[in-house]
Amino acid sequence: MTEKIENVIIIGSGPAGLTAAIYAARANLRPVLIEGAQAGGQLMITTEVENFPGFPDGIQGPQLILEMKKQAQRFDTTFITGDVTSVDFSQRPFSIVVDGERTYRTQSAIICSGARAKLLGLESEARLMGHGVSACATCDGFFFRGKEIFIVGGGDTAMEEANFLTRFANQVTVIHRRDKLRASKIMQDKAFKNPKIKFIWDTTISEILSGPSGTVEAAVLENLKTGARAQRKIDGVFIAIGHEPNTALFKGQLDLDDRGYIKTEPGTPRTSVPGVFAAGDVQDPNYRQAITAAGTGCMAAMDAEKFLESQEGH
Repeated sequence: MTEKIENVIIIGSGPAGLTAAIYAARANLRPVLIEGAQAGGQLMITTEVENFPGFPDGIQGPQLILEMKKQAQRFDTTFITGDVTSVDFSQRPFSIVVDGERTYRTQSAIICSGARAKLLGLESEARLMGHGVSACATCDGFFFRGKEIFIVGGGDTAMEEANFLTRFANQVTVIHRRDKLRASKIMQDKAFKNPKIKFIWDTTISEILSGPSGTVEAAVLENLKTGARAQRKIDGVFIAIGHEPNTALFKGQLDLDDRGYIKTEPGTPRTSVPGVFAAGDVQDPNYRQAITAAGTGCMAAMDAEKFLESQEGH
């Protein structure tokens, strides 16, 4: 019996992976999507999504993923539950191993394994994510109109998000574990000049507290120099200490940048290995939106189709 070789295997089941599956399936490529043990990506921990086109009243993150999955299934995508544990892109067909035991072979691959926001690691932070705790100002700032919020971080992203949040919030307080910011001079100046932004130095959040409604109502601040703790009433906490792409599997297989994101040819989803494409947050440190991830998923599927056509008969 000859070994089955797939046309395209998609790794990841967020908006990028599911869009890639829809396009690849409609191109008759019969894609196989490995969705991971925790399927759906970052939208699975998002409550209301109000900026994805086509949903004027908003949609819950998990519901949006479910609708996309149904669409991919309708066009004959095969879904495999499990985590990719190793890959070999050194020769075609490529090999992809799931859960350390099942090996799949494929003529092309689309990597949509995403990125995850670095978090403080608090139990209360995880429990209240989407209920007053957020790692995305662009996604959730609107919900904090007229409120007072904390933002944790000291780099360019934190300053950019702090400035953005002042469009909605009455006051934004930056909580930073050092006594000076890491952000570039221009971003620091902008934040210092904004009358709605305050700073608390040498401090971290040791706990986030919720009220009867199940949403954030206070945070415990800990001074890292004195150890003193104080509880402060607050309406929301934004975490802006960076993102980490899920690319450990691909080190040594694909070219990565100094932050670990997969390098793609500008304006395309093509990686350093012909036949391997990357889409979504795994190759995008800048936008990190469901809609941009979906767009690059479409591009990757279309480029995979062209690649496979170019290989036929070779």
